Amino acid sequence: MILYDGTRTPNPRRVRIFLAEKGIVVPLVQVDLAALEQRNPAFASKNPMQSIPVLELDDGTAISESVAICRYFEELQPDPPLFGTGAKGRAVVEMWNRRLDFGLFASIASVFRHSHPFMAAMEKPQVPAWAEANRQKVVDNLLILNEQLARHTFVTGDTYTIADITGQVAIDFMRISKLTVPDSCTHVLRWHALVSARASSGA
Repeated sequence: MILYDGTRTPNPRRVRIFLAEKGIVVPLVQVDLAALEQRNPAFASKNPMQSIPVLELDDGTAISESVAICRYFEELQPDPPLFGTGAKGRAVVEMWNRRLDFGLFASIASVFRHSHPFMAAMEKPQVPAWAEANRQKVVDNLLILNEQLARHTFVTGDTYTIADITGQVAIDFMRISKLTVPDSCTHVLRWHALVSARASSGA
């Protein structure tokens, strides 16, 4: 199998961290987004959404979307369980991963996609007003996360999960858009230092 990757982009990094936590090694092929390689017909035939990452299996099946790829590897190698255990545990991890993905991460991405010059060739049209509208959404989502982390070591409790990976990758992505975590979010800052110290963080 092959993982089509992009070293500087957050969603491929989410998969790389997940694989590092599992101790799984997959050959990587770099896709140059700046050169618009994702729009190459050969790549677009693997993923019509023209985005990375994409996992190509030995039988030719192409799996895109970072969480779907992570779920594939969770099924192949259940330990350590990064999607939770038991009905309740899995539901809580799913809930928080979706909150962080479609709340925090999406808001940060909207600021980046609609304000950064690098995205002008890919995000058409860029809507600067939408970037500005999402700046407050980023803060709102950080406050929700801060309240959760006031009661837990990791996002969903005492165990590290994919929700922590999604949250870390989202917050690390804030720097590119010149966003910062408010000083008042002390629990987020404590947690971010904790997950950033894990060996997988450098994946």
